[in-house]
Amino acid sequence: MPAIASVTRTEHFSSAHRLNSPQLSTEDNARVYGKCNHINGHGHNYVLETVVTGPVDAVTGMVVNISDLKQWIKAAVLDIVDHRNLDRDVAYFRTRPSTTENFAVFIWLRLARVLPAGLQHKVILWETPKNKVVFSGEGLDESDHVAIAEED
Repeated sequence: MPAIASVTRTEHFSSAHRLNSPQLSTEDNARVYGKCNHINGHGHNYVLETVVTGPVDAVTGMVVNISDLKQWIKAAVLDIVDHRNLDRDVAYFRTRPSTTENFAVFIWLRLARVLPAGLQHKVILWETPKNKVVFSGEGLDESDHVAIAEED
């Protein structure tokens, strides 16, 4: 049985957003999200850690080729969200608030489409040096994967 290891790739990017739920009234959005609900939005310099776990290959000695992982993250995530307004430029956030929790789910789903079968992954998304969300795919169903597929 091969050893199981985890590989982490860290990326940095910038995105803007406005915390606003289409299911809440203007007053409720202001109360729930406070200054993060400002009409003009605001931005963050995010840090994304992608953790991939799987067997260490007996021939290559790798769980995943880090160069491949870097390219997958770029194509599936960074090219879509870096220097973008999440609410205006990413269809996924037109029907749900662009909270860090929802953003981590979005990133996890995008990566699930490109990572090789048999590897587990989780994302750790830092919104600020003090706030992060960790997501490993728990609670998702097929409809979540369909929502991401419709993005393309």
